[in-house]
Amino acid sequence: MIRRLGELWGTSFPAFWLLLAACVYFAVMAARLTVIDVRHHLLPNRIVFPSYAIAGALLLGAAVAVTLAGGAAGPAPDGGAPFLGVPALGIVAGGAVLWVFYFILRLVYPPGMGFGDVKLAGVLGLYLGYLGWAHVFAGTFAAFLFGGLWSLGVLAARRGTLKSSIPFGPFMLAGAAAAMFALPA
Repeated sequence: MIRRLGELWGTSFPAFWLLLAACVYFAVMAARLTVIDVRHHLLPNRIVFPSYAIAGALLLGAAVAVTLAGGAAGPAPDGGAPFLGVPALGIVAGGAVLWVFYFILRLVYPPGMGFGDVKLAGVLGLYLGYLGWAHVFAGTFAAFLFGGLWSLGVLAARRGTLKSSIPFGPFMLAGAAAAMFALPA
């Protein structure tokens, strides 16, 4: 994401500022949701639902500004063609794919996944979809990796059992952040 911001600085100032605002919003949203989820095992709708509109508008605005500035979206982050020539499609598709994936997980084993996690997944998919499919997959994998490692640590420290519940939202947010900032865009 940082590299993408650097590229936009020289090519499209409106896209740069929209993407920077989206990143700042992500950081604030992530901090608030992490604190609430750790304390209460809850991802409040009053934060998650507006995040769809705010993140969606900022990211779609950045994608449109890039397209208007250069006439083309440039190469996709994963090295392929931009999402069928429409960068905005990646944003919408990323949100939809992650929402559906987490919804299926919730259907398969309801005690293992809260519906707040499903709703948050769509928002994270918007951010990761902006960067590309490699980011969507990496962010999802990292979330489960971080959550699994934390669970192993809890078990090893004898602070919980196999039936203990952990708030998964912070790991979803950490996985998305890791994919956005660690992987090249």
